[in-house]
Amino acid sequence: MGPEAPLARSVVLIGLMGAGKSVVGRRLANVLGVPFVDADAAIEEAAGCTIAEIFARFGEPAFREGETRVISRLLEGPPCVLATGGGAYMNEDTRQNIAAHGTAIWLKADLDLLVRRTAGRSHRPLLNQGDPRQILGDLMARRYPVYAGADVVVQVSDESPDATCRRVLNALIGHLGHRLPLAIP
Repeated sequence: MGPEAPLARSVVLIGLMGAGKSVVGRRLANVLGVPFVDADAAIEEAAGCTIAEIFARFGEPAFREGETRVISRLLEGPPCVLATGGGAYMNEDTRQNIAAHGTAIWLKADLDLLVRRTAGRSHRPLLNQGDPRQILGDLMARRYPVYAGADVVVQVSDESPDATCRRVLNALIGHLGHRLPLAIP
């Protein structure tokens, strides 16, 4: 393990809805002493409406185009912990941009955990189109092979967000090969 060095690149959390990207991301950013950015919130701010409204008014392709632009802009800024939407990493340009400017960490969760964590949440446009278990299973089949290209994979379980954050931090440090200065030891 090399000497301590500051976070030089953004940490980009990828995974399906319910994997814990936002909850774990906030904790990780706090520990690292860098800003936390939720890409979905940044997209809503840029668009002036909710993601559900973007999907309803303009469709998923328009949303994905805006998502790609917003993530690109965020990655060009100072290092942060960036939680992306579940479909963001599926875009080739976004994957290349993350590879060039960040470290991708996949929060990998099993189907049962995702179903439990997303149950009853109406703000998830993709889950409002049928049986959530079937939809999440289909998304896993399509997205997990692509997510596997992430720099780091952390299996998520039904543990506390703090415990997951510690595991993500340890995996990040292992990937980088050096310790990071921590705002909260």
